[in-house]
Amino acid sequence: ETRVAGAAMAPRVAAPAATASTGTPGPAADLDEAVERIGAEHAVSPQLIHSVIRAESNYDSGAVSPKGALGLMQLIPATARRFGVSDVFDPLENIQGGVKYLRYLLDLYDGDYPLVLAAYNAGEGAVTRYGGVPPFPETRNYVERVARNLKEAKPAAGKSVVANPAAPVVTEGSPSGPNHIAEIVEPDGSVRYVSR
Repeated sequence: ETRVAGAAMAPRVAAPAATASTGTPGPAADLDEAVERIGAEHAVSPQLIHSVIRAESNYDSGAVSPKGALGLMQLIPATARRFGVSDVFDPLENIQGGVKYLRYLLDLYDGDYPLVLAAYNAGEGAVTRYGGVPPFPETRNYVERVARNLKEAKPAAGKSVVANPAAPVVTEGSPSGPNHIAEIVEPDGSVRYVSR
C-alpha cells in the first residue's frame, strides 16, 4: 500500500534549533509565524500542525523517509501534487500542502483526530478498509505520538490546547435548569455552544 502522507523519520533527522525559553527543540520564529498564518488560512490549529511536523520530521525540512515521504510534513510525491506543492523541500510549500491535506481530512472525518491522523499516516484507503484506525503498529503509534505532541504543545497567545484530541472538551455552564449552556471546544480549537 502506498502511504498518503508521512512516516516516522528514520535516517535523516536533524535536530531543530532550541527555543530561547526552554532550550528544547522547537521551530524557528519565522517557521512558527508561517505555521500560524497557514493554519489561520485553512482553519487548522497551529498546535496540530506543529504536532504533526514534530512527529513527521522533527522540523528537518530536508527529511526523506525510507518510504519516500519528503520535507517537514513528510508528503509523498502524489500528495504533494494533489495539494499543489511543486518543491517539497521548500518549508512554506510543504507546510501549505500538509495543512491543506489536514484540512481535507478534518472535513472528511468530521474533525475526528484519530481518523485524521491515521489517514495522514496510512492513507484514506486504509482507514476506509478497516473502518477506523488501522491495526498497523506504526499507525497506532503515530496517532498516539501526535496526540502526545498536541497535549504538550504550548497554547498560542490566549488560546487553549485540547488535551485529548480524540474528543471535544465540554465546559458546562450553569447547571441549573434543563436548558443550561455548555461550551464545547472542538479538537481544532473552534468553540460552539449547545443547550443541555
